[in-house]
Amino acid sequence: MGTGVRRRMGVEERRQQLIKVALDLFSRRSPDEVSIDEIASAAGISRPLVYHYFPGKMSLYEAALTRAAEDLAGRFEEPHEGPLGARLLRVMGRFFDFVDEHGPGFSALMRGGPAVGSSATNALIDSVRQASYEQILSHLGITEAPARLELVVRSWISLVESTALIWLEGRRVPREELERQLVHDFAALAAVSAANDPEMASVVRTFAQNEPGDGPFAELAARLISLASRPVTG
Repeated sequence: MGTGVRRRMGVEERRQQLIKVALDLFSRRSPDEVSIDEIASAAGISRPLVYHYFPGKMSLYEAALTRAAEDLAGRFEEPHEGPLGARLLRVMGRFFDFVDEHGPGFSALMRGGPAVGSSATNALIDSVRQASYEQILSHLGITEAPARLELVVRSWISLVESTALIWLEGRRVPREELERQLVHDFAALAAVSAANDPEMASVVRTFAQNEPGDGPFAELAARLISLASRPVTG
């Protein structure tokens, strides 16, 4: 029988392995519940060797958070093809894929965890929100958002985050329904703002013109019309 020889990893390769192991553990439990010993054991190395590559758990957490932040921001990237409602629905699908896969880590990040509050982690969280904001503007074909549009988009991104956190507590609403509801929420926020501002009215008219009759935005309008036409019973 041949004897297997363990290959020695290079510095960067080992760092990436530890980040991957940490992310896997953080996806199952809150980062503050995961010890360096567990990370070392899962990586098949000693505790002192972990400290050789990362000065401490906070350093490893921040590196893992950076990887997760890049992944999460990438979930908002979408080809600029087809109606906006369908694009946002695909974005929400990928976003909730991430939430589903990294529930405890996502929750710890947004609610507060071992590295949250540091300037580095706050900057990472802000970078995800900013990347998401810029992606939505790009889908609207806008580079400099008027004040009301900025309020709508940033408010919607906050709503998506808070909705995901609440959903993680019990998953009491089917995920697919929630993704569609959040797309409806974007349309509703934009419509309310459009009713009060000519610039927003122009933005809404532009993307509404390309929406098909069976798309999520048209579906919301049909439901609201149906609801308004029902007789009031008391």
